[in-house]
Amino acid sequence: MLPVSVWESESFFSHKDFIIIGSGFTGLWSAYYLKKRYPNKSVLILERGIIPSGASSRNAGFAYFGSFTELMSDKNNQGESEMLELVEMRFKGLEKIRKKFFRQEIDYENLGGYELITPGLFQDMNALRTQIDGLNNLLNEITGKPKTFQLNDSKIKSFGFGGNHLLIENKMEGQLHSGKLLEALVRLVHSMGITMLTQVEVTKMETLSNHVELESNLSIKISAEQVLICTNAFAKSLLPDLDILPARGQILLTEPIDGLKIKGCFHYNEGYYYFRNLGKRILLGGARNHFLEVEETFSSDTSEQVQSELERFLKEIILPDTSFRINHRWSGTMAVGKEKKPIVQKISDRVFCAVRMSGMGVALAPQLGKQVAGMM
Repeated sequence: MLPVSVWESESFFSHKDFIIIGSGFTGLWSAYYLKKRYPNKSVLILERGIIPSGASSRNAGFAYFGSFTELMSDKNNQGESEMLELVEMRFKGLEKIRKKFFRQEIDYENLGGYELITPGLFQDMNALRTQIDGLNNLLNEITGKPKTFQLNDSKIKSFGFGGNHLLIENKMEGQLHSGKLLEALVRLVHSMGITMLTQVEVTKMETLSNHVELESNLSIKISAEQVLICTNAFAKSLLPDLDILPARGQILLTEPIDGLKIKGCFHYNEGYYYFRNLGKRILLGGARNHFLEVEETFSSDTSEQVQSELERFLKEIILPDTSFRINHRWSGTMAVGKEKKPIVQKISDRVFCAVRMSGMGVALAPQLGKQVAGMM
């Protein structure tokens, strides 16, 4: 980088009231709520990539509510209250997105969500119906719907799936274009007077008596009254004590398929497999549950073993009688931990974090951004 001019040092690189590290969904929504709360204070967002380079622009584009078996698993493993808290955050987050942006602006479609249930997983259909009714009763206060989930096997043939599966429908879920949502959020924060600098990778953070100082790949240090870390899986480089592990999520995308019957968002195996239509194409991701240790990585490559498993699932379950060609593969780095609940935390009087989205960042970010802005 060239030596900084006095004009640059007194504008772009001047001391700020708030600096947010990370321009993904959580960072952008946090910036939005901080500026709403403190309109006369300066807010700067720092992003290490040319565009958001974590999971936000590299996901599957689900307006994510959650599948039946996943929520039941969360209830058993995390507890009923925490499961409901996460569902409510996602539900309210999706409502905020729909209210803030036009559907056409972010390609939002409310085509519903579905879950394919493995044959034999539920031997007693009456017990399954009882569990669905019980979960619906818990969710009614959040969604206002008496039947958030319901069995709808009649649609299986219309989708053309292979295998003898059950189908659970969830009308709360939709799909959107993650890149267009990020672009819309960037335009929004810019319109509020928030500055964003890209290709700035923060390497060190030091809290001094009256400010926080950041070192990066820039030739000068940047400082702020308070710093918010929203780098999700990458947050441990600055906050090493956080309970965070990287989790690579791999995705493939087919070429357009004539007469594609599948429309909507679909889950399988507690959400470890997920797929949707993208126009006339099928977007499929997941399968990391078979390779958990290997997929605990920051690598942005795709792996042959996961991609092969995704192709098998695509051929045998999703498109058993349809030829297809794959023309796009990519991966994104999520953050997971011992708990599924995100970490929204005051580290000190000057440092805060909002991280560990567990693959739910699209829906969680509006609520978490508002929450952490209220703490600063």
